[in-house]
Amino acid sequence: MTGSAPPLLLRPRALRPGDLVVIAALSGPLPAAYEPNVQRTVELFERMGFRVRRAPLLEAGRRRWWSAATPVEIAAELNGLLRDPEVRAIVASDGGQTALGYLDLIDVDAIRADPKPILGYSDISLLHLVLHARTGLVGFHADMAVPGFGGSWQAAPVARQAELEKLYSRLLTGTEAIGALPASPSWECWRPGRAEGRLIGGVINRIALAQATPFALPLDRFDGAVLFWEEMGGLASYVWSYLQVMRHCGILDRISGMVVGVPREISGLEPGASPSLREIVLDVLGDRDIPVLGNVEFGHAGPNLPMPVGVRVGLDARQRTLSLLEPAVGPPAMTGPVG
Repeated sequence: MTGSAPPLLLRPRALRPGDLVVIAALSGPLPAAYEPNVQRTVELFERMGFRVRRAPLLEAGRRRWWSAATPVEIAAELNGLLRDPEVRAIVASDGGQTALGYLDLIDVDAIRADPKPILGYSDISLLHLVLHARTGLVGFHADMAVPGFGGSWQAAPVARQAELEKLYSRLLTGTEAIGALPASPSWECWRPGRAEGRLIGGVINRIALAQATPFALPLDRFDGAVLFWEEMGGLASYVWSYLQVMRHCGILDRISGMVVGVPREISGLEPGASPSLREIVLDVLGDRDIPVLGNVEFGHAGPNLPMPVGVRVGLDARQRTLSLLEPAVGPPAMTGPVG
């Protein structure tokens, strides 16, 4: 796709009270122990005013290797949801290691005809990046049923849960820009500066993997973008290597800013370890003078701040602010490609 004309931004229609939200196994299986997490997710979206249904493959104990089903079966179920006009949003149950197996089986024409929010992170980052590359679809890098809505949300203070529930409701139903995302004391300015651009990113290893497929984002899609990324597991040296991949392929020379999520379970990044994640990032960036905001709560650290892929954002690293400058969804009459 390199060198092709970029598709226009494709916003889903804003959800309305009573709309149907489906929770689906888009990657990994559902262990029986996490069945209560799914039920808590159902209750959360019902409180927001939506109807909720579980897709058939989301069945506790069902698995095929490390997946909920074969890639062909998962793609068939996802395509059915994309084609069903009653379904207005799709929430991934969990991440995993399966999306690479069905990237070529997704009905992109169904997405263009009726774009819908797909919520998830981790392995679901691949779907957001590839579908944005192919159709311009806004990807909702946001919480999922098991590790997020039904998991980490429950450990958050009640006030934080209420704040996030209101934020997600506005994200899915509101056609006005949200503005500044709720910041926390963990946010750090790693390199000062301000930037505006399209929000592009996900799990850093999935960004690297997506760029190795025929469905990669053309490099010019990173021109002026604000790159966001996070990582879970592995080694600190792996993160350095993924950043070097993005340096070699030219991504770091094109972006206008960077937002880094809170790392989780990465060997070598324990408190007091050297190098720190900040040092790793600045080492690879070198003399590229772009703002960098670190330790932002999105991804595996949970609960997730939503990061809508493709939406224009404003970043002020010194002031430690990140603002959504346009809505992620549109009114029914305006849903579809926009400039």
